[in-house]
Amino acid sequence: MTDKTYLLALDQGTSSSRSIVFDRGGRIVAMAQRELTQHYPQPGWVEHDPMEIWQGQLATARDVLSQAGLKASDMAGIGITNQRETTLLWNRRTGQPVHPAIVWQDRRAEPLCARLRQDGMEPTIREKTGLVIDAYFSATKLRWLLDNVPGARAQAARGELAFGTVDSWLIWQLTGGKVHVTDVSNASRTMLFNVHRNEWDTELLAALDIPASVLPEVQPSSSHFADADAGLLGHALPIGGVAGDQQAALFGQACFEAGMAKNTYGTGCFLLMHTGDKFQPSGNGLLVTSAAQTSSRAHYAMEGSVFVGGAVVQWLRDGLKAIKGSAEVQSLAESVPDAGGVMMVPAFTGLGAPYWNADARGTITGLTRGTTVAHIARAALESIAYQSAALLQAMSRDVVAAGGQPVTELRVDGGASVNDLLMQFQADLLGIPVVRPEVTETTALGAAYLAGLSCGVYAGTDELSKLWRVERRFMPTLGRTQAQEAMARWEHAVRQATAT
Repeated sequence: MTDKTYLLALDQGTSSSRSIVFDRGGRIVAMAQRELTQHYPQPGWVEHDPMEIWQGQLATARDVLSQAGLKASDMAGIGITNQRETTLLWNRRTGQPVHPAIVWQDRRAEPLCARLRQDGMEPTIREKTGLVIDAYFSATKLRWLLDNVPGARAQAARGELAFGTVDSWLIWQLTGGKVHVTDVSNASRTMLFNVHRNEWDTELLAALDIPASVLPEVQPSSSHFADADAGLLGHALPIGGVAGDQQAALFGQACFEAGMAKNTYGTGCFLLMHTGDKFQPSGNGLLVTSAAQTSSRAHYAMEGSVFVGGAVVQWLRDGLKAIKGSAEVQSLAESVPDAGGVMMVPAFTGLGAPYWNADARGTITGLTRGTTVAHIARAALESIAYQSAALLQAMSRDVVAAGGQPVTELRVDGGASVNDLLMQFQADLLGIPVVRPEVTETTALGAAYLAGLSCGVYAGTDELSKLWRVERRFMPTLGRTQAQEAMARWEHAVRQATAT
């Protein structure tokens, strides 16, 4: 055990980079954040500047230590959590990226995905990785970079390039280019990782024509990855925890046992249910992914992803100019008793699980002369809950079919989970309690916990379970018949959004 009681979490997300200092009890001591610029060079393309990711993340780490009145030497270690699937490729010698980062939302690799499906690769990829073939994942983004960046494939063949998800990029930078590594949870989102054997899959690498030389080493999520250079923060710190944001949130929510589930309401929505050491394929359009792992033993989670969750509120603000700030959306939506028959399907970049329709586009239906911007705002908020409910219902069908029990409560976190109207509507649709913890920054908390385990701050997950505390429990108030009718209206709206 260590006598140091603080942990530094680096939380690099889609729309911002944050750093949070936690104390041993899992409470936030200080937090610093910087927005991350979004680039849309073509329709369906989304990019980030890799150097902005690194420099913004480093700046927040320095800022948060200053705000907390602490030094790096007061930290037991660093945990890293990150937007998953976002793909970077850089020169090993210079450390310079060869192209902007291709963000998880980006759809440019869909033609390659279509070819892989036509070639009959879907069953193999699903069995080995737990994923479906989709441009969402890193593999086809990496293949696009190798095929479209001049000289990239030849450089990769000579071993000169390094591929990584955002965690690998940050560790590379934190160690001055000495360490190229990732964890199992991030590796499991690439579509190149065999989640049964916890290793890169040579058959998939060959099928996608990706040289193994570009890949990082893979470690358990709670382990010693590297030491951050002393010159960056003033003291060398062990990087002891790494996990993709959603697996980190599952860990931060203390969902350590099979059947426990959480939903994170961020830019997208991500519903994960722990399935223990059981690889449980889905018959309802969901994914199997590696949960954060504290040892070499494989653990899994069933996952459903909503591409546009909280981002629909950003669209109301930036696209429609319906609100000036995201915080206004609850009061605007509450100014009307319901959505007035308006349904919004925010399929701006297609639909994720359980629909997996890349061609779907956003629709607003049920408009009348009486429709106001408040009705549209309420429909936008409700769309987040509808999409999440569709996921949990699909997940429950899978669990029951496998002889298990449906989820009995949903733990929630992320920025939009502070919206009481949304959380109550979520409970009403699901018919089970929706539980919000005291600390909703569970993504960063999970990374801190993983680091704390490897750095000796915590003895085990039993200790972490005792630190999880409820802030509010939302109980369902809508009758089940009414909830089922509402979901039927949602599915009808989805069919309209996917009609060709």
